[in-house]
Amino acid sequence: MTPTLTIALSKGRIFKETLPLLAAAAIVPTDDPETSRKLILDTNQPDVKLVIIRATDVPTYVQYGAADLGVAGKDVLLEHGGEGLYEPLDLKIARCRLMVAGDPEHRPRLNRTRIATKYINTTRRWFADQGRQVEVIKLYGSMELAPLVGLADYIVDVVDTGKTLQANGLAPLEHIADISSRLIINKAAMKMKHARIKAIMARMAAAVGV
Repeated sequence: MTPTLTIALSKGRIFKETLPLLAAAAIVPTDDPETSRKLILDTNQPDVKLVIIRATDVPTYVQYGAADLGVAGKDVLLEHGGEGLYEPLDLKIARCRLMVAGDPEHRPRLNRTRIATKYINTTRRWFADQGRQVEVIKLYGSMELAPLVGLADYIVDVVDTGKTLQANGLAPLEHIADISSRLIINKAAMKMKHARIKAIMARMAAAVGV
């Protein structure tokens, strides 16, 4: 009996943009994650399952072997640290930029600049590498609100079109990283299920144009 291969994905943009790449690897979900309440989706291949989880949890599931493969944004991987993972393929989907943003006219508080973000580790590294001392506040959403109500001087967040920033009188100020979604693989699974994973990876790479 062939062992099950489990692929971790998150709902929304990444899932939708990953579907054609999975189809290129002959993997098609038989359940729709937008309408199904299932957290483990069947596919047209009986030995391949999709687990649908929060985007920030994908690297953890893959790292600890609860999933063999996954698709995660580079922003999530930078924050996670990438331990226990291979990151062999840039899928070139869900592209955006990780930026420091705020009001270009704002003058930071005198004691210590305050940054609001959900990317705590990445933000600390970015400012430490530049020798700038900041206070980092963790938020889970509505980042643009923080500078408007005086909670923070600036934010660190992913920026796509920049329209939300603009609508709130903010602008991207510093570029931290270009972001796209990556295929990630559990290191033990790469050894145990090498041939199957390599075949999937090769077909997805061909679909991406690598």
